[in-house]
Amino acid sequence: KNSAKAVEKELVTCSLQEKEKTAIDRSQIFQIPQRKDLETKVIVVLGKAGMGKSILVQKICQDWSNGEFDQFEFVFWFDCKQISLSEKRYSLKELLLEFFVKPRERSNEIFEYILQNPAKVLLIFDGFKGLPDHENSPRCLASQPEKDLCSIKELLSGLIQKKILNGCTLLFTARPKDKLYQYMCKVDKTIEIVGFSPQQRELYITRYFEESPYCDSALKLIKECEYLFSHCYSPVMCRFVCFLCEAVLEMGEKSLPSTLTEVFLKCFQQKIMLMQTDVTATQNQESLATLARVAWGLGEKHQSAMKSDLIPSKEVKEFALKHGFVLPFAFPRHSDSEEEEFGSSFSDFVIQNFLCALHLLLAEELKDKNPAKYLSFLSKKKKPYNWLDLMPRFLVGLMFLQDDPYFCSLSNEDAKQSTKKQKTLLKYIRRLQINTLCPERLLELLCCVYETQNNYLLQHVALRLEPDLSFLGIVLTPPDIHVLVSILKRSRKEFSLDLRNSSIDMQGLQALVSLRNVTSFRASLSDTVRLWKYLEQTKDYELLKASTEKFVLNPFKAKSMKDISDLSDLVEMQEKMMNCVQEASGCTSYKIPAIRNLRKLEFALGPACGLQGLQKLVKILAAFPSLQHLDLDALSENGIGDEGAKSLSEVFPTLRSLETLNLSQNKITDLGAENLAAALPSLSSLKTLSLYNNNICDFGAENLAKVLPAMTSLRVLDVQYNKITGVGAQQLTDSLRKCPHIKNLVMWNPTIPYGVLEHLHQLDSRISV
Repeated sequence: KNSAKAVEKELVTCSLQEKEKTAIDRSQIFQIPQRKDLETKVIVVLGKAGMGKSILVQKICQDWSNGEFDQFEFVFWFDCKQISLSEKRYSLKELLLEFFVKPRERSNEIFEYILQNPAKVLLIFDGFKGLPDHENSPRCLASQPEKDLCSIKELLSGLIQKKILNGCTLLFTARPKDKLYQYMCKVDKTIEIVGFSPQQRELYITRYFEESPYCDSALKLIKECEYLFSHCYSPVMCRFVCFLCEAVLEMGEKSLPSTLTEVFLKCFQQKIMLMQTDVTATQNQESLATLARVAWGLGEKHQSAMKSDLIPSKEVKEFALKHGFVLPFAFPRHSDSEEEEFGSSFSDFVIQNFLCALHLLLAEELKDKNPAKYLSFLSKKKKPYNWLDLMPRFLVGLMFLQDDPYFCSLSNEDAKQSTKKQKTLLKYIRRLQINTLCPERLLELLCCVYETQNNYLLQHVALRLEPDLSFLGIVLTPPDIHVLVSILKRSRKEFSLDLRNSSIDMQGLQALVSLRNVTSFRASLSDTVRLWKYLEQTKDYELLKASTEKFVLNPFKAKSMKDISDLSDLVEMQEKMMNCVQEASGCTSYKIPAIRNLRKLEFALGPACGLQGLQKLVKILAAFPSLQHLDLDALSENGIGDEGAKSLSEVFPTLRSLETLNLSQNKITDLGAENLAAALPSLSSLKTLSLYNNNICDFGAENLAKVLPAMTSLRVLDVQYNKITGVGAQQLTDSLRKCPHIKNLVMWNPTIPYGVLEHLHQLDSRISV
């Protein structure tokens, strides 16, 4: 259990958001550089629901069948939501050659070949959510795990733990927030599907309407509705928007709904009403209510698939299948004589989310209850994570669609009851202390309120936003950005935004920083520089200058080589900015305020890249005229050594504002100390110097002692935990007498006898014992 937590913590530390995103081709998915051992390889594909993970898996299978990925002779694809329902016990042979595909002959020979050649086998588990009850999960106790009967959980556990078919390749798809990593001892490669770019959205819509007379008008209509177009970053949402747009154009209408709730209400209306007669209207209404109840029951368990007997009647099953709300599947049989068992799953996550919201509003047993308790931003849980993440938005949106004729026909609810629910929600939100909400809950609140399109609520929320808004580490999707922009526009306050590690796209960043009442922002350097380069190319010099003046960098912590490269790009961008600003305003000298105002720089690359990163950093340090605090002390120890100390000392004369220099825990020896000492007097503003926990001996201490009188600005020197003996300590003490400006010398070392240090302290009280 503890080791699983440690693995998860390690992966959070180097999350996908902090790494440079590199687009890869499908053909590169199974390429794992520097991996030559014969153990099982684990590849994880992450993506929010509806991003196309299952489609990607299908395409991989199709490509393999057409001769690609020829390193695999066998590919097996399992839908986790289906196989997790099975309570039967299977051998590995049955899982592969019964559950997935049944060879007509020689199945024993095929299975033996698979066991002898695991490297030629690819197993795909689509929609993996982990193993239930992992702490007590079975460890595949069968004596011959490849051949004995096991539950699906045991087989999965054995594959992941490399006790079954060790040497194969495992490909898992999962949602980013599913606790996947605690089940994996090692993930060799992580891929994230991030959805469509604006250009890809346009391409999808164009191809959807390729053979339609509405091709040009459809794209124009969808792009005019910016909120819906932003939702088209999700392939499944894009499909629904296109479906509705086609219906709207066929009816001769010229506008789309303004919210996602309206889109799906009208989609349901289109799907059901097209085949509905007066006779079937009531029956359809009842079937929909029953299906909604089933959707909610599964959703509470984080499930979307079910056995066929969970749908109570034949009419409801036919209704759900006919309108495409669910898809059928069959469970494998142990023998041909065994009766075939069927199940079904909701066709996609949005349908289930919408049905759940309908259930909470339409169910007779819930009509008198307050639906607001199902909203995640009111949850008392510390970390809100709702598996039905769209349900709260649909729920709030439906509460404010009481005048919609189709919804009224579904609900059989009088206007008084609807108004009562609206008032209850209004009261909840009015009482809500918005300034106490964590970023996830705040974002959820904003998205829910936007679905109401209620001017009072939108204005109420906008006026109560804190001026400092942090979305640090929170993934901001294009729809989130649209909502945030529209609500910030309603406020007269000035806002400071923190968008670091939010995976914000360039268009979203541009939309936010162009708001007049956003006066400052923080974002990842690479995203910011990318935006500035785009603005420079499009010659939007006014926004370029405005956004550079709003950008805040201080304090900056470099944790990877990418951070150092981004910082170098920023300095390089300043030179281009000079030309742009000169062209736009005639000003001949210009410095990006973020560069001019950087006061604190932390360097924490660790021992693997510490020296390399520092050597790249020192080349640009002179560009930061206000740098006061340079911290090279890190928990993982940078280990820049004497070579790094020498490189750094060479740029000391350019660091005129530096007041604090922390070189603790960097494996600096006497040689490094000698190079540092020669250059330290050029740091004319230095007040604090820390060389704590290095490898400096008496010779290094002697060199430092020689220059202390010349360092007139220095107030604190820390040389604790080095290898200085009483000789070096005496030399530092003697030098201290000539330095009335120094207030504290910290030099406890295990190599200095305590009595000697105590004696020196008595001679000069500025020496800490």
